[in-house]
Amino acid sequence: MASQQMIGGYAFIVGAIIALIAGLLAGFGRSGLLGGIEGWVPLVLVVLGVIVGILNVKDKEITNFLIAAIALLGLAGTAGGLVTIDTVIKPLGSVLAAVVQNVAVFVAPAALITALKAVKTLAAEQVM
Repeated sequence: MASQQMIGGYAFIVGAIIALIAGLLAGFGRSGLLGGIEGWVPLVLVVLGVIVGILNVKDKEITNFLIAAIALLGLAGTAGGLVTIDTVIKPLGSVLAAVVQNVAVFVAPAALITALKAVKTLAAEQVM
Protein backbone atom coordinates (compact mmCIF):
# COMPACT_ATOMS: atom_id res chain seq x y z
CA MET A 1 0.00 0.00 0.00
CA ALA A 2 1.23 3.48 -0.84
CA SER A 3 2.37 5.62 2.04
CA GLN A 4 0.46 8.73 3.08
CA GLN A 5 3.35 10.87 1.91
CA MET A 6 3.21 9.34 -1.58
CA ILE A 7 -0.57 9.76 -1.78
CA GLY A 8 -0.23 13.40 -0.71
CA GLY A 9 2.54 13.95 -3.23
CA TYR A 10 0.49 12.47 -6.05
CA ALA A 11 -2.56 14.49 -4.97
CA PHE A 12 -0.47 17.66 -5.21
CA ILE A 13 0.92 16.80 -8.64
CA VAL A 14 -2.48 15.78 -10.03
CA GLY A 15 -4.16 18.87 -8.56
CA ALA A 16 -1.53 21.20 -9.99
CA ILE A 17 -1.79 19.58 -13.43
CA ILE A 18 -5.61 19.71 -13.44
CA ALA A 19 -5.58 23.36 -12.31
CA LEU A 20 -3.10 24.25 -15.04
CA ILE A 21 -4.80 22.37 -17.88
CA ALA A 22 -8.33 23.46 -16.93
CA GLY A 23 -7.11 27.04 -16.52
CA LEU A 24 -5.40 27.02 -19.90
CA LEU A 25 -8.47 25.61 -21.62
CA ALA A 26 -10.79 28.08 -19.90
CA GLY A 27 -8.48 30.99 -20.66
CA PHE A 28 -8.37 30.09 -24.32
CA GLY A 29 -12.15 29.64 -24.34
CA ARG A 30 -11.83 25.92 -24.97
CA SER A 31 -13.26 24.48 -21.76
CA GLY A 32 -15.65 22.49 -23.97
CA LEU A 33 -12.67 20.28 -24.81
CA LEU A 34 -13.03 18.81 -21.33
CA GLY A 35 -16.00 16.85 -22.64
CA GLY A 36 -18.64 18.28 -20.33
CA ILE A 37 -16.71 17.63 -17.12
CA GLU A 38 -15.67 21.25 -16.58
CA GLY A 39 -18.29 21.53 -13.85
CA TRP A 40 -16.53 18.77 -11.94
CA VAL A 41 -13.10 20.42 -12.06
CA PRO A 42 -13.62 22.67 -8.99
CA LEU A 43 -14.95 19.75 -6.94
CA VAL A 44 -11.98 17.57 -7.87
CA LEU A 45 -9.58 20.43 -7.05
CA VAL A 46 -11.22 20.94 -3.65
CA VAL A 47 -11.02 17.22 -2.80
CA LEU A 48 -7.37 17.08 -3.86
CA GLY A 49 -6.67 20.25 -1.86
CA VAL A 50 -8.15 18.66 1.26
CA ILE A 51 -5.97 15.58 0.73
CA VAL A 52 -2.89 17.78 0.32
CA GLY A 53 -3.77 19.77 3.44
CA ILE A 54 -4.18 16.63 5.53
CA LEU A 55 -1.27 14.57 4.21
CA ASN A 56 1.39 16.94 2.89
CA VAL A 57 1.79 19.93 5.19
CA LYS A 58 3.83 18.98 8.24
CA ASP A 59 3.84 20.92 11.52
CA LYS A 60 7.17 22.63 10.81
CA GLU A 61 5.89 23.77 7.37
CA ILE A 62 2.61 25.29 8.54
CA THR A 63 3.77 28.91 8.77
CA ASN A 64 5.52 28.94 5.39
CA PHE A 65 2.60 27.18 3.72
CA LEU A 66 0.06 29.60 5.15
CA ILE A 67 2.10 32.63 4.10
CA ALA A 68 2.34 31.28 0.55
CA ALA A 69 -1.36 30.39 0.53
CA ILE A 70 -2.34 33.88 1.74
CA ALA A 71 -0.25 35.45 -1.03
CA LEU A 72 -1.75 33.16 -3.65
CA LEU A 73 -5.33 33.62 -2.47
CA GLY A 74 -4.82 37.39 -2.37
CA LEU A 75 -3.59 37.27 -5.95
CA ALA A 76 -6.56 35.14 -6.94
CA GLY A 77 -8.89 37.75 -5.51
CA THR A 78 -7.51 40.29 -7.97
CA ALA A 79 -6.87 37.87 -10.84
CA GLY A 80 -9.72 39.40 -12.81
CA GLY A 81 -7.48 42.41 -13.30
CA LEU A 82 -5.10 40.26 -15.29
CA VAL A 83 -7.65 40.18 -18.09
CA THR A 84 -6.60 43.73 -19.00
CA ILE A 85 -3.42 42.17 -20.41
CA ASP A 86 -5.67 40.91 -23.22
CA THR A 87 -5.64 44.42 -24.67
CA VAL A 88 -1.94 43.95 -25.43
CA ILE A 89 -1.56 40.19 -25.91
CA LYS A 90 -4.82 38.34 -26.43
CA PRO A 91 -5.68 35.95 -24.61
CA LEU A 92 -2.72 35.99 -22.19
CA GLY A 93 -4.59 37.84 -19.45
CA SER A 94 -7.58 35.50 -19.60
CA VAL A 95 -5.30 32.47 -19.46
CA LEU A 96 -3.34 33.80 -16.49
CA ALA A 97 -6.53 34.72 -14.62
CA ALA A 98 -8.10 31.30 -15.22
CA VAL A 99 -4.96 29.42 -14.14
CA VAL A 100 -4.56 31.52 -10.98
CA GLN A 101 -8.21 31.05 -10.07
CA ASN A 102 -8.01 27.27 -10.54
CA VAL A 103 -4.84 27.06 -8.47
CA ALA A 104 -6.61 29.07 -5.75
CA VAL A 105 -9.51 26.61 -5.74
CA PHE A 106 -6.92 23.86 -5.22
CA VAL A 107 -4.91 25.67 -2.52
CA ALA A 108 -7.81 27.13 -0.48
CA PRO A 109 -8.96 23.85 1.12
CA ALA A 110 -5.36 22.91 1.90
CA ALA A 111 -4.91 26.31 3.55
CA LEU A 112 -8.10 25.82 5.57
CA ILE A 113 -6.98 22.41 6.83
CA THR A 114 -3.51 23.76 7.63
CA ALA A 115 -4.91 26.80 9.44
CA LEU A 116 -7.13 24.53 11.54
CA LYS A 117 -4.07 22.42 12.41
CA ALA A 118 -2.26 25.59 13.50
CA VAL A 119 -5.20 26.73 15.64
CA LYS A 120 -5.39 23.30 17.26
CA THR A 121 -1.66 23.37 18.02
CA LEU A 122 -1.84 26.89 19.46
CA ALA A 123 -4.88 26.04 21.56
CA ALA A 124 -3.19 22.90 22.89
CA GLU A 125 -0.11 24.93 23.86
CA GLN A 126 -2.28 27.40 25.79
CA VAL A 127 -3.91 24.62 27.78
CA MET A 128 -0.63 23.07 28.85
